[in-house]
Amino acid sequence: MELRHLRYFDAVAETLNFTRAAERLHITQSTLSHQIRQLEDELGTPLFDRGGKQVRMTEAGEILRSHMTPALERIDLGLQALRGPAGAITGCIRLGTTPSFNTRMVPQCVATLLNSYPGIQVCVEELAAGQILKRLRSGHLDLAVAYPPGEGSELWFEPLYKEELRLVVGIRHPLARRRRVRMAELHNVRMVLLPSQFLTRKLLDDCFAQASAQPVVVAQLNSVAPMIELIRQTELAGIITETAVSQTADLRVIPLEDPTPVRTPGMLWPKGATHPPVLKHFAEIIRRAAGTAA
Repeated sequence: MELRHLRYFDAVAETLNFTRAAERLHITQSTLSHQIRQLEDELGTPLFDRGGKQVRMTEAGEILRSHMTPALERIDLGLQALRGPAGAITGCIRLGTTPSFNTRMVPQCVATLLNSYPGIQVCVEELAAGQILKRLRSGHLDLAVAYPPGEGSELWFEPLYKEELRLVVGIRHPLARRRRVRMAELHNVRMVLLPSQFLTRKLLDDCFAQASAQPVVVAQLNSVAPMIELIRQTELAGIITETAVSQTADLRVIPLEDPTPVRTPGMLWPKGATHPPVLKHFAEIIRRAAGTAA
């Protein structure tokens, strides 16, 4: 097994398209297919399911990638380190994210990256999902932590985990002592929510409609941290992702049901984009943080 085999495998695993992977690697598709076959023969197991219209990784492929990606990251970083110390590595990573991830997870990931690369600059933009997609397509963002872009998108989406949204109230709220709350019980409850341009708000509106509930939305804030503070200082209720808020002495975080609002966060980036080693390392930091949050 040679390093090039692993790089070829990584390119196909990332794009799930032999044609695009070959273009990225600047080799022919037939050469790439032959090299992948060599790797599969050596390992004694198929890594990709080529049946149907879409290439998919097999279970063996998933296992290999989960162990191989960090190793390739370290190899790339080691090669880069030979050209200069970590502090000499410069550049700017432009990350887009929605409010819930910018409360805890994204700052944690940025801190981890900057501890390794003090010369790197990170520009984080907190945006609605639609704005994130536009800025990725226009080349104004390198990477985003958000939600699936929908069918037919020219963006790649890598799911990270599934998360529930939960009811958040102050300790004096009438629902504060409940272990679970049905969506129907939020009818006429005074609430603070994200504005309607956010996908999370659209998800919640669909859940309210399924439960035939109409909350009284008296405040709309486009950032999660102010929402949490407003809930803390009033008797308003809010619905916030469980990864963005922790249960404290003055707040209660309560599961919702019938239906339970569930989202699938992930990483987004333009198809065919070239990822420098530092950006790949940052993506791996996000994967590890997501694994902790899941």
